[in-house]
Amino acid sequence: MRPKFEDPIVVTGMGAVSPLGVGVETNWTRLLAGQSGIVKNDRFDVSDYSAKVAGLVPSKENDPQGFDANDFIDPKDQKKMDLFIQYAMAATVEALKQANWVAETVEQQERTATVIATGVGGFPAITKATEVIREKGPRRLSPFTVPSFLGNMAAGHISIRYGFKGTIGSPITACAASAQAIGDGVRLLRSGEADVAVCGGSDACVDPVSIGGFGAARALCTKYNDEPAKASRPFDEDHAGFVLSEGAATLVLERESHARARGAKILGTVLGYGTCADAYHLTALAPGGAGGVRAMKLAFEDAGMVPDQIDYVNAHSTSTPVGDEAEIAAINTVFGDRGTSLAVNSTKASVGHLLGAAGAIEAVYSLLALREQTVPPGINIDNPIEPAAQYELAKDRPVKRDIDYVLSNGFGFGGVNATLIFGRA
Repeated sequence: MRPKFEDPIVVTGMGAVSPLGVGVETNWTRLLAGQSGIVKNDRFDVSDYSAKVAGLVPSKENDPQGFDANDFIDPKDQKKMDLFIQYAMAATVEALKQANWVAETVEQQERTATVIATGVGGFPAITKATEVIREKGPRRLSPFTVPSFLGNMAAGHISIRYGFKGTIGSPITACAASAQAIGDGVRLLRSGEADVAVCGGSDACVDPVSIGGFGAARALCTKYNDEPAKASRPFDEDHAGFVLSEGAATLVLERESHARARGAKILGTVLGYGTCADAYHLTALAPGGAGGVRAMKLAFEDAGMVPDQIDYVNAHSTSTPVGDEAEIAAINTVFGDRGTSLAVNSTKASVGHLLGAAGAIEAVYSLLALREQTVPPGINIDNPIEPAAQYELAKDRPVKRDIDYVLSNGFGFGGVNATLIFGRA
């Protein structure tokens, strides 16, 4: 059975900013090497916080492949952007350069969509603004305070910088946001509303309020404060909460005919998308991962494919016991007794949970797995939970194998479920 679209949606550019560093190739090299981007949180004083680790994007001062906003953004413009916008700009600069897409004509500008998601937006800017008001009064606020934290402003800045005048959007559906952004881009291209869609997500909220709030909900890992690299461990018996991380990723999507007509290099395909709601609980997945089952089935229906065609599942799994067990139950329901013919793990083991950027960074990793015919290592799976043990987990080492199709899940607070299916170029 072949995917049903004669003119599929293809990927022509990718960009990445994560705790593993800046740049797609840097991310892939370090991911395959089994490196972890989880470190002790030195962004602020964590003495009074239960969780003392985080996935921080390294600075260029400490890592040659780290982040320096000056590499991507004029210093005067940086003052208008909270960190999540800066990360999104960096990822998009890389993706558009690889895609070699420049909207030169009015028609090209009006036919380029921009869909950049976020889960939280500029939370640090909001926190800082409240401190300014309390300590110095409202007259000391910057006129750029509100534009710096609005969730849609990553898309807004990208659109303005590049002159993209097509559809613009910003899903804010928590941890499924950037998976939905990619899905929205696919739909815009299929419907003919756009010729190119610049899609992805960004979050940068390793912030006292976010860490404190997730900590109060007992969602964060506190068990490995002294061993940060071991803190994120999806599908392992010792999973004990997620690690809050930051970063961004961007994909450039086009119809295959459009990409070939302009001579673009095709990096992979987006074949299926499914999304639905649990209508169950604010933070917990429905029993047995029922919403995830529906999202995966919808993605297969959309692609005209069946589960047996999938070679690798890059799971949403965040390393929380309840979430991991619900998702693996959903995977078992959809895929049945596939055993080691199906590879399953979660790249969050290496980078933590990028919230609204999670789906986009995992899309990049999924496409790289297809390019290199390699399942990236599932680090920290020392003792897999029983429902996951049947699969090829790529425990602590990359696994070379034939990979034609990859499925990637994204689930979010509020009961949001999103699934994407990627194929080889």
